[in-house]
Amino acid sequence: MFTGIIEEIGEIAAIAPSGDGWRLTVRAPKAASDAVHGESIAVSGVCLTVVGSTTDTFDADVMKQTLDVSALGAVQVGTRVNIEKAMPVGARLGGHIVQGHVDGTGSVLEVRPGDQWSVLRFSLPADLAALVVDKGSISVAGTSLTVSAVSDPSETKAWFEVSLIPETLEATILGALAPGDVVNLETDILARHVERLLAFRPVSEGGSR
Repeated sequence: MFTGIIEEIGEIAAIAPSGDGWRLTVRAPKAASDAVHGESIAVSGVCLTVVGSTTDTFDADVMKQTLDVSALGAVQVGTRVNIEKAMPVGARLGGHIVQGHVDGTGSVLEVRPGDQWSVLRFSLPADLAALVVDKGSISVAGTSLTVSAVSDPSETKAWFEVSLIPETLEATILGALAPGDVVNLETDILARHVERLLAFRPVSEGGSR
């Protein structure tokens, strides 16, 4: 379990084929300094398991399914990534509950810089649109953010916006994003559970749930 509060910006140091997946080596000195075999670290929002480490790097296996559904499938040596270690029991929940289970990806549609913050607009997969609400929480590349605007249900292409303060722009990879860049998205776990529960409610005689 994570909170979406990024602890450092890491870098992909090596990529090695591993079956039909990859073994990634990530340079992240803060996370690697006390990493232990089997622990979880979120890499740009994807929960990965540490299988080896040095003083400044850690290794993790990424299966084909994860490569297919997340932005990790497009990383290269040198790609910068957001890093967060799993939340210890008893710690403050500074962001929101993030599982590290990516729902899909979105691409940057627009970046509107301001004097003190920047507004970023992202595309939103149609099957996730109902789970994203104005003032709700969303994880973008592993970063806990508050939705500041969202497309109307009548629009043919869904989107959402977030407003980023200077700290977020500097402490995460989001500050370097440009139109066309692809990021991992994880919607609010509460919204996903409600959607699933509603799917099992019996249909009334009037045809509504």
